[in-house]
Amino acid sequence: MLDVNRLRMLVELSRRGTLSAVADALSYSKATVSQQLAALEREVGVPLLRRVGRGVQLTPQGDVLVAEAVGVLDRLEHARVAVAESLAEVTGTVRVAVFQTAAHALLPPALLALQAQHPSLRVDVTECDPETGLVGVAGRDFDLMLAEQYPGHSRPITPDLDRVMLAHDAIALALPPGVPREVDPLAALRSTSDEPWVLEPQGTASRAWAEQLCRSAGFEPDVHFEVADLTTHIRLIRAGLAVGLLPGLVWAGDAPTLDLVPLPGAPRREIFSAARRVSAASPAIRAVRRALADAASPAGSVPAGSLGKPPEVP
Repeated sequence: MLDVNRLRMLVELSRRGTLSAVADALSYSKATVSQQLAALEREVGVPLLRRVGRGVQLTPQGDVLVAEAVGVLDRLEHARVAVAESLAEVTGTVRVAVFQTAAHALLPPALLALQAQHPSLRVDVTECDPETGLVGVAGRDFDLMLAEQYPGHSRPITPDLDRVMLAHDAIALALPPGVPREVDPLAALRSTSDEPWVLEPQGTASRAWAEQLCRSAGFEPDVHFEVADLTTHIRLIRAGLAVGLLPGLVWAGDAPTLDLVPLPGAPRREIFSAARRVSAASPAIRAVRRALADAASPAGSVPAGSLGKPPEVP
């Protein structure tokens, strides 16, 4: 009988591309992963990997085994869900990956509600960017990801992940308090063309969207500060050192401390959760999604009007 842990290593190698990445994801040494995959080859009786330069690639037989192994792993996960559904109490652990502003605004009220409603349920939270987190959900590093996507910049669709929309979060131009501003949104945006900007780092979805927004208004933003932490954005703007773009969630229910100007077209980013389809029916994941939906509602911790009403979570 083939070893399930070795099968998972092979599947992760097909997804992540290198032995080092598999070792990091599964908390093993690279040598251990190599030894276990060699043992799997002996179990199967045919080569599953071939050396290419300093790396490895799957053989055609390795690809066949990966396809079968994915089905095996999904079936085992489905069995765990079936057992959980038979219990009267929601229990177990849900590993949640979350981006920064969702961690600030949505997690505290959601976790407090879960503590009261399902005391036997544990929620482990890791902050990471959506790109990493969504790969991690597919690879079983996490059970649920809170992610965002910007207008016209949809994230890639992964067939084995579902999506549940939580909210639409308004994005505004943020100016230092007391700075004269244009009433017209387009004129207000164009008036910042000579100002220093603070934006998130290159390679992030928010940065790509912000640059495109400015270009559509006829200028290239003069980025003085590349900072991932939006709390730092607020401090730099409040000090009069920069202008920027801020989503409604960043205030986490508090009154904004900056002058916020509507943007042309009133853009809103989408906030959604993603889980593996095979585990989405788990009572624990359903409970976490309900709590997040309640936290994202206008009655929750997010400023009224900045978010749309979340859909019903099945």
